[in-house]
Amino acid sequence: MTYLPKPKFRHPAIEKNELGLTHRDYEGAISTLCAGCGHDSISSAIMHACFELDLPPHRIAKLSGIGCSSKTPTYFLGNAHGFNSVHGRMPSVLTGANLANKDLIYLGVSGDGDSASIGFGQFAHAIRRGVNMVYIVANNGVYGLTKGQFSATADKGATLKKGAANPDDPIDLVMMALHLGASFVARSFSGDKGQLVPLIKAAVEHKGPAFIDCISPCVAFNNHDGSTKSFDYVRAHNEAVNALDFISERAPITTDYAPGEMQLVKLHDGSTIRLRKIGADYDVHDRVAAINYLMKHDVAGEIVTGLVYVEEDPGDMHDRLQTVDTPLNQLGDADLIPGAAALAKINASLR
Repeated sequence: MTYLPKPKFRHPAIEKNELGLTHRDYEGAISTLCAGCGHDSISSAIMHACFELDLPPHRIAKLSGIGCSSKTPTYFLGNAHGFNSVHGRMPSVLTGANLANKDLIYLGVSGDGDSASIGFGQFAHAIRRGVNMVYIVANNGVYGLTKGQFSATADKGATLKKGAANPDDPIDLVMMALHLGASFVARSFSGDKGQLVPLIKAAVEHKGPAFIDCISPCVAFNNHDGSTKSFDYVRAHNEAVNALDFISERAPITTDYAPGEMQLVKLHDGSTIRLRKIGADYDVHDRVAAINYLMKHDVAGEIVTGLVYVEEDPGDMHDRLQTVDTPLNQLGDADLIPGAAALAKINASLR
């Protein structure tokens, strides 16, 4: 496939962030996905989030597996580090990279086929190990690259374009992330940029496994009447648990909301998520309540979106393993090979 490159011309008054970079500096190659694909909207939200956070692209590592969603890192952050792994193996590759160099910002992009089927075990272990990452699943309920078969997240009773109905219960990745111990859990919709961008910004600033399940309609195979992952269905059945803004620690915290309508949730680095409560009694710090809330609305046929859960004092894999402050890829031989005396001491402690 051939196409013309993006033009280099930039308007002299184009918006710049604190690094002097424009939105163009956070772009990648021209997308080859279907026109209107929700995955492109997710890519756009990622670019906006990174631009607004003033992140240098070279400080970001983007990793993916196989599928339409896993193609998208080509289309954003062209100056970031990138690795496209084999089907379902992105989480383990990301875990290894994070162990070697914890100073990068890790962004894992996957799909419902990549994470809920062949990569389900990989997804589970990366979450339970507390890998510091942003894990985004572009969830459309089908295998788009292989012409639209149901994926493991397709709702029971949902139909394909040709009329076949799904007889199996779905895997709810948000529920799984909560059970596995993710310290930041959210669901959003690719058609709701106002919700998705603040969620991505908050996830990037969060320390620990931050998981976002993003419903992303497949315009080619799963955007018809009978699909529960279509644009119309999600808009009609969306139950937004909160409306939110992300406030960087570099900016003053202000609000126009009356008392009782707003809740500030502070992240470990001093940044703040500002929630405007829609569910009156909903507590984003209560993992069990979040699970019950999801189950209640699932029975009612509602799709809960927004910030589902965030841990107030999260840690990550490096805290659990008590690794050194220096990234492992920067350690020398003297640090990595302590010698026979140190090995003898370790062996003696095990006898």
